Amino acid sequence: MENRKMTGMGNFNFRPGLVLVLILLLGMMAAGCGAASKSAATETAVQDNCSEAAYATDDIYSTEVMPEAAAGYTEEGGTGASVVQVQDVQRKLIRDVNLEVETETFEELLSTVGEKTRNLGGYIEESYTYNGSNYYGKGTRNANLTIRIPAEKLDEFLLAVGEVSNVISRNESVTDVTLEYVDLESHKKVLLAEQERLLELLEKAETIEDIISLESRLSQVRYQIESMEAQLRTMDNRVNYSTVYLYINEVAKLTPVKEQTVWEKISTGFASSLYNVGEGFVNFGIGFIIFLPYLLVWVIIIVVFTLLLKLLIKCAVKKRQKKIKENKTKEKHETEQTEAKEK
Repeated sequence: MENRKMTGMGNFNFRPGLVLVLILLLGMMAAGCGAASKSAATETAVQDNCSEAAYATDDIYSTEVMPEAAAGYTEEGGTGASVVQVQDVQRKLIRDVNLEVETETFEELLSTVGEKTRNLGGYIEESYTYNGSNYYGKGTRNANLTIRIPAEKLDEFLLAVGEVSNVISRNESVTDVTLEYVDLESHKKVLLAEQERLLELLEKAETIEDIISLESRLSQVRYQIESMEAQLRTMDNRVNYSTVYLYINEVAKLTPVKEQTVWEKISTGFASSLYNVGEGFVNFGIGFIIFLPYLLVWVIIIVVFTLLLKLLIKCAVKKRQKKIKENKTKEKHETEQTEAKEK
């Protein structure tokens, strides 16, 4: 009986201790969870700060950067500028003209074109001149010029060229780049706003990771801005200065460019025939004079050959005659000897 009581008492005393141990374990677990929650919250806050510092990497058109600019730029990559906004901007038109002309005064026309270009404030961007060559059987000259003329003075330049030359063909094209220009400008504004925001965040950045991330994105934004500024400058140059591709051909006679009557066609054809005949005689005379040294050399060779041939023939004839004469003399001598023996 006593043993059973003692055993029961021992068991009863052990149970309160176990409860205390369990309470301590639960308290430690709760403290650990609280610390973990606090650590997770701290880590989340740091990540949020980093995300805010490098927000531009994920979305360069975030409304936090520039709400009004982001609202005007669509997800497809184009501007959301309305037709009214485009109409408010001065239209950007690029004019290119291909002009082919003939002239009888090649050097004079080149000089006139160059002088007129300078007077109108333009410049010759590229020039190629062919002075002709008899080696290819083409003695006429021609020139290819790429001329940049202020857009507002293009018509004046074309009129001036037409007055001093015979225009054979003219092709003009107009390209409207207004939408593309407005799109680039809008995109540039967004990037400029992003650049400003990145600089502000860079001043507030505290960690090396944030600084590196911001500087990397800032370099990308600056590169895109410079690229767009270069495209805008190129467009402005092409809009402000029209391009004229001028082809100049030197001819002996200008090609009629207007419709002719029957009589005009007959008279023109007859005159052209006479002109071609005259040109033929002239070319023959020029060719004869040019090849005269060769003819003289061949004449001398033929004369020398003829004289040598005659000399050889004469020598051969003399030799043959001499031989015949000797044979006759010999025969005569033999005949005389024979007659003398017979006597």
